[in-house]
Amino acid sequence: MPLSSGKRSSGSPSSPPGAPAGDEAFAGLRYDPRAGRGHVESWFLKANDPRSRRALWLKWTLWAGDGAPERAVAEAWAVAFGTAHGHVATKTTVPFERARFARAGLGANVDESELRPDGASGRVDSGGRSIAFDLSVASREAPLLLYPRWMYASRFPSQKAVSPIPNARLAGRVVVNGETWDVDGWPGMVGHNWGRHTEQYVWGHCNAWDDGDDVVFEGGAGRTRALRVLLPLRTVLTVRHHGTSYPMNALASVAHNVSNVTLRRWQFRGAGPRVELEGEMWAPTDDFVGLFYPNPDGALTHCLNSKIAHADVMLRIAGRVPRRLRSTRAALEIGTRDPSHGVRMVV
Repeated sequence: MPLSSGKRSSGSPSSPPGAPAGDEAFAGLRYDPRAGRGHVESWFLKANDPRSRRALWLKWTLWAGDGAPERAVAEAWAVAFGTAHGHVATKTTVPFERARFARAGLGANVDESELRPDGASGRVDSGGRSIAFDLSVASREAPLLLYPRWMYASRFPSQKAVSPIPNARLAGRVVVNGETWDVDGWPGMVGHNWGRHTEQYVWGHCNAWDDGDDVVFEGGAGRTRALRVLLPLRTVLTVRHHGTSYPMNALASVAHNVSNVTLRRWQFRGAGPRVELEGEMWAPTDDFVGLFYPNPDGALTHCLNSKIAHADVMLRIAGRVPRRLRSTRAALEIGTRDPSHGVRMVV
């Protein structure tokens, strides 16, 4: 199939027989044009080359401003990390009416760039740069909720996050400015978030360890405002080991979890029932790509995005031998309103 096409390809099934491919309640579109307030919502896919520090990050976004929430726009983003000529980033924008987002289950199509439960295909061009892709996504595990279920029905936190496909293997092909990547068994994931961009935040994910493909880690920390006061940093963490989830996101855990965030590094520590975890993720400046994330009110968050970050995590699960996990293929995103962060902003 030509990589410039957004048509559905005959990829691998999204999961083994009997395993869920997504969660209908958390994968679908949350935007309501009649709600009378702005909204930001995104679905994203990341995949890492297990044999080198190449990575692909794709994103499908809906943005509606507070001034006219019924007049939304849709965006397709693509970033290729570690090409022969450095990182490449592209983005395209179209009116919401020209895009399609599934309200039940996983599905997005923006300017012929398509995401499905079983794959992604299309092309994103901008500024003379081009990233084309035709990928199958084989899901290995059930969806992963970053927060307790009750939080998804509340207005706090202001941005919600869930991974409909937290652990997958991808196959297919990517072409970046004429450079072809053959994708075969790359570890990846698909995430979904919605609401408003947190003023200060960090998010991390890794299922591409040097030794430990049985472990998925995801976590985040953020500072939100209440009555115009910037609240202290709060941290949620979760680990999945051999398909069993060990969340560190209940109120008792959040009260004691700890994060330290700089513009290049996230150090964290947390605990939950039968699990303790501590570690850090970091990347040098050259391994980040800067992305502009506008909020519905016009405030601008700078996302410092790396999909080839370092990770060093110590995991202790009751009844199991402690594990030291390391990676140079982790996902790390740091959000800041400070424009002096020193990372080159691209799109």
